[in-house]
Amino acid sequence: MSTPTARQVSTARVKELIAREEEAFRKARPRSHKLWEEARQVMPRGVPSSFQDASPQPVFADRGRGSRVWDVDGNEYVDFHNGFGVMVVGHAHPKIVDAVSRRIAQGSHFAQPVADDLDVARELARRFGLPQWRFTNSGTESTLDAVRIARGFTGRQRLIKMEASYHGHHDALMVSVEPPPELMGPPDEPASVPQSDGIPPAIVELTSVVPFNDLQALERAFSRHPDDVAAVIVEPAMMNVGIVVPDPGYLAGLRDIAHRNGALLIFDEVKTGVTIAAGGATERFGVTPDLIALAKAIGGGLPCGAVGGRADVMEVIEAKRVAQMGTFNGNPLTMAASKVTLLEILDRSAYAHFDALAETLQGGLDGVIAEHELPFHAITLAARGGVTYRAQRVRNYRDYLEIDKSFAYLSWLYQCNRGVLMAPGAEENWTLSVQHSADDVQRYVDNFAEMARDLRA
Repeated sequence: MSTPTARQVSTARVKELIAREEEAFRKARPRSHKLWEEARQVMPRGVPSSFQDASPQPVFADRGRGSRVWDVDGNEYVDFHNGFGVMVVGHAHPKIVDAVSRRIAQGSHFAQPVADDLDVARELARRFGLPQWRFTNSGTESTLDAVRIARGFTGRQRLIKMEASYHGHHDALMVSVEPPPELMGPPDEPASVPQSDGIPPAIVELTSVVPFNDLQALERAFSRHPDDVAAVIVEPAMMNVGIVVPDPGYLAGLRDIAHRNGALLIFDEVKTGVTIAAGGATERFGVTPDLIALAKAIGGGLPCGAVGGRADVMEVIEAKRVAQMGTFNGNPLTMAASKVTLLEILDRSAYAHFDALAETLQGGLDGVIAEHELPFHAITLAARGGVTYRAQRVRNYRDYLEIDKSFAYLSWLYQCNRGVLMAPGAEENWTLSVQHSADDVQRYVDNFAEMARDLRA
């Protein structure tokens, strides 16, 4: 945490540094800019996903190996982005390359089960303590299926989600994902705000919103909708507004309140799963939900997803009451990569490695923040972490809104201009890989220290 003597930073100085760093950023990436301009003729915003269109311009990637990636202009980076948390194995890991190469030579798709399905499902059951699993192709599909299963099991329709959590791009949960302050409603009863046009109001109305880390607000939401709520869905550690960790007892309280009201608890572990512990947030915080949605890091870099649950809950699929399907579910290439990722790469030594790297980052960043009396603090959770540009801990979205996002943008520019690729956006955090070294993470600390010195110059 930052020191009690943390001082504010001049807004004018931040703007001055942003202008300087943006100029350097653009100058070093002319081919990315040219490709972006051409892409805008055939793709809205010039990118295949809107998340990828970030100021001052997108960075077009060329290749990756180990902890490094290179863009089309030849710039080399230590990758702290890691594909929004997917590449915990690092790039072109030899075991992944070998497994996928052998598998594709035997056929890449059958829309039939393969033997690796069983091995991956067993390992997920072991790690997360839930016995039944089905596969999907993305985090969005995983949360979508979890919601449908919960509704089918309970016979209810309403969902409760946390204000500002992102659970994928399906209509039911694209509600109050960083809502504008003028629309978000009072803190004790947040409004349900659609994330974009194209979402029917009738669907938005079925999703109630409560603040993270507020059990009393959850109780009130249940009292307003007795016998109507199918499930509470939560990121056990919120990762869409930096990193927001749960209060002690909060996750257990969520489960108890949900069960007392006849509802299920869903953990969205798309980001936390196998990154903050072998069994994700479920292991790290010691609370097992009724359903878990996974994706990203479990697939070794291939499109992936999974939904797991209690045997009685998942029985709705066995009994053909709930449809869960997909042409690419359990695709042989994905299963080959997932099996190697879970059974060979992300072992105990991998998590010891993450903890050691996190210690280097935490200690280094804490030292810089204290030395320069900055109103920031760092959070590390194994392979995940980030800097929060606020002296006090963030407990919910309303706290997050007090942060000046220009600091996060400036930090992103500093890191990218000095050889560390970060995920774009003030909300994002870093992801490390098993192929990162102590020198790799020290570069992040050194870049941060340079920014701190310039802020105080």
